[in-house]
Amino acid sequence: MDWSDTYDIVDSLCEKYPNEEPERLLFLDLMNMVTSLEGFSGKKENCNERILEAIQAIWIEEKD
Repeated sequence: MDWSDTYDIVDSLCEKYPNEEPERLLFLDLMNMVTSLEGFSGKKENCNERILEAIQAIWIEEKD
């Protein structure tokens, strides 16, 4: 899994952090959560705010 796999990332985040409120997360915390996911091989230096916004938006949508 890499940064471009936003839906896979969100699925894994929902599974690993079922009680998390993604709308309250700081981007730094979200980035650390993503990089800690099993099977994630992306590098932090390849991440940017646009990617994190997309992940956060999809996660919020999935929680609703």
